[in-house]
Order: sequence, then C-alpha cells, then structure tokens
Amino acid sequence: MHDFQPYPIDLLEINPFTKIANEWMLVAAGNQEKVNALTASWGGLGVLWGKNVAFIFIRQSRYTKEFIDREICFSCNFFDKKFKNDLKYFGIVTGRIEDKFKASKLTVAFRDGVPYVDEGNFLILCKKMAAVPITEAHFLDPEIKDKWYSGKDDGNMHTLYVGEILEVLAR
Repeated sequence: MHDFQPYPIDLLEINPFTKIANEWMLVAAGNQEKVNALTASWGGLGVLWGKNVAFIFIRQSRYTKEFIDREICFSCNFFDKKFKNDLKYFGIVTGRIEDKFKASKLTVAFRDGVPYVDEGNFLILCKKMAAVPITEAHFLDPEIKDKWYSGKDDGNMHTLYVGEILEVLAR
C-alpha cells in the first residue's frame, strides 16, 4: 500500500483539460465485495450548489455504471504516464467478463469505504450529489448526436454524475 496524504483543495493547481482529456482517469466504484473501474476522459472540476465538485460522464452500457448507481461514493484516480497501457486496458475490457484489477495488476484500496486505485498518484474521492441522464433532446448542437452517438453507440447515451469532493489525496 502506498502512503497518500490529504492535499488541500485550495492549493490544487492542475489543468483539468490536460489531466482528464489527455492523461485520462480511472473512475472506480464499488464495495468491499466487488469494485469495478473504467477509463474516462470526460469530466471536470468546479463549484456547484455551494460545494467543490467533480463531474463525470458514464455511458449507459458500461458495467461500472451499475456500481456508481448502487453506491454512494466513487473515486477519480490519476496516474503517472507509465500506467497509460493499464488505462487503455480499463477502457477496452469490460469487468462483466473478467476482473480487470487482477489482469492489470492494479490494486484496489479503500479510504473511509471509498474504493480507489493504489497505484495512482493523485486521487479525488467523491460523494454523489446528482445523476442526470442525458438524452438527445438535451442537445442544442445537432452535431453532437452525429459525432458522439451514431453507429455502434447509437442510443448509448451518457449519465452526468456530480460528486461532492470529500477529499483530495496525493503521494
């Protein structure tokens, strides 16, 4: 197990455009019996309803969505570049078929009941505040449907999750 230290949120200086969109994150949810995670490159950080929040987008078809829907908390896990292949793997393989953690050799740990990935170097632990299904009726730009929801993903929309940031941890 690695030693994580609380990181003061008011000192946080990350570029979410680089950190989330380019470097990616693993979103993990579950309990002591079973945890699943997926690679995500859509999301952000901000303030909503008077709270510091993280927001993520998960497709309806993703197995991890079942864990996020069932549990109260989730984590956003960020890594050194040497873990990029693990992040690719978590984005391609479904946890319905195999235990991604065993196959990847990444380790699940818990802090106050919230699962996270021990090999990460920066973690955001969140408590769900809202889950908002996105439908085609929400699109004001008609190109969104054509670009992001056509072909194999037709109808496989995302749910927007807003999580209150409970704690930020760093190694």
